[in-house]
Amino acid sequence: MTGTAAAAFGDVTVALDDRYVAEVEMHRPPANYFDAALLASVVEAVAWADARGGRAVVLCSEGRHFCAGLDFGSTDRPEPDALATLYGTAQRLIDGPLPLVAAVQGAAVGGGLGLALAADFRVAAASSRFTANFARLGFHQGFGISLTLPAVVGRQAALELLATGRRIDGDQALAIGLCDRLDDDPRAGAHALAEEIALSAPQAVRSIRRTLRSDLVARFGDMVDDERAEQLRLMATADFREGIAASLARRDPKFTGE
Repeated sequence: MTGTAAAAFGDVTVALDDRYVAEVEMHRPPANYFDAALLASVVEAVAWADARGGRAVVLCSEGRHFCAGLDFGSTDRPEPDALATLYGTAQRLIDGPLPLVAAVQGAAVGGGLGLALAADFRVAAASSRFTANFARLGFHQGFGISLTLPAVVGRQAALELLATGRRIDGDQALAIGLCDRLDDDPRAGAHALAEEIALSAPQAVRSIRRTLRSDLVARFGDMVDDERAEQLRLMATADFREGIAASLARRDPKFTGE
């Protein structure tokens, strides 16, 4: 992309082109694990684009995968305050000023799926993978997925994805509405959609988006508080310890209900 202006915020870069589309890219390859600092940098990058006349944002990442969520290989039990900060930053992203189109290459796993769902649209490849694997790790979903996933795919499909933790590919995601378009190059496809949005009247787009997202924005804070409470409760269980150990060892977990 040829940018007319560019900036960097921590591990995130942003470039705004002459079509009023900003590319916000995360740089933590290959898995792009997130934390509150990375999300805060994304929020700053979106605000930077908004201040310079941006009309739409492509949210993308460097490396094989869009985002694998939290890195449980480095910490098997995030601190309560760290989770509160993380989800508070997610609230700022949900309540951001510009429409976001997520370009999902590789995998969007766990919290990474939550990040993709925070965007207004998702463009993936047929080979992309989406996984709400929380139950397979022995704990509860976060990042407001309790709201965003049913809003996108419906309650029953959301319940099935969360209860089984199964992985679906881009074709399956398109069929249930989890992604909006497929493209062999998700980033190029995301730019094409963002450019279409940027051709519309910017005040009208903001107004439409604010109306359609008002319930999500209003309920998000309370929902992530509830999710975090459940996560912290379940993180104290033996099943959570087994789920993380099994995931790191790449084996099936053996849950006991304890």
